[in-house]
Amino acid sequence: MTNTTTPPTGGYRDVNRLMSLMTGDEKHGPAATSTLDALWVLYDRVLRVTPGTVDAPDRDRFLLSKGHGPMAYYAVLAAHGFFGEELLSGFGAYDSPLGHHPDRTLVPGVEIGSGSLGHGLPLAVGTALGLRARGLTDPRVWVLIGDAELDEGSNHEALAYAGPAGLEQLHTVVIDNASASHGRPGGIAARFETAGWSVDSVDGRDHEALYAAFTAPHGGHPRAVIAHVAPKR
Repeated sequence: MTNTTTPPTGGYRDVNRLMSLMTGDEKHGPAATSTLDALWVLYDRVLRVTPGTVDAPDRDRFLLSKGHGPMAYYAVLAAHGFFGEELLSGFGAYDSPLGHHPDRTLVPGVEIGSGSLGHGLPLAVGTALGLRARGLTDPRVWVLIGDAELDEGSNHEALAYAGPAGLEQLHTVVIDNASASHGRPGGIAARFETAGWSVDSVDGRDHEALYAAFTAPHGGHPRAVIAHVAPKR
């Protein structure tokens, strides 16, 4: 898909309409809707990336690790003008750029192809390290993962490394909708804190609480925000 700038739509109140345009099989509705509010706050108020800066070296990077339910992601991108909403009705079709897993080569603004659980956080760690190696200290790296992904060993290794490495540019949003198979002593927040992260836990539907957690200072430490949600049905 050619990168184009499309006029934004009517804002958050329009997202449900945009999501309703996506029909077909394998929508993973709860996986998508549980991410909606965090995604909206990030793209509307936090991330320093626009349709015109998707290739700029100094842009913020957002990685959707929870890529098996991308409907909310596509709706938020369309709402912010990364592509036209007319593409949403083709979601999942053979000739549509909007697949059941997002493809970075087809969708403007998408940084990684994702959907296989456990890949996003390690990729985000590598992205932060790459920016550091290039002397690009201003761009921030954001990754959104699901609570069940923390069952994957690759995520454990990534979060265990990022704290001692002092990856301050790295931010992780964990959508906790109680879907994980294995719990950890102290819960998700304690797991990150033990590894040297700055951590906060918030209501994943509360936009002001999300914004405050996303923008809180965390000097010298990677940042993790645990967003607790009950999936919309």
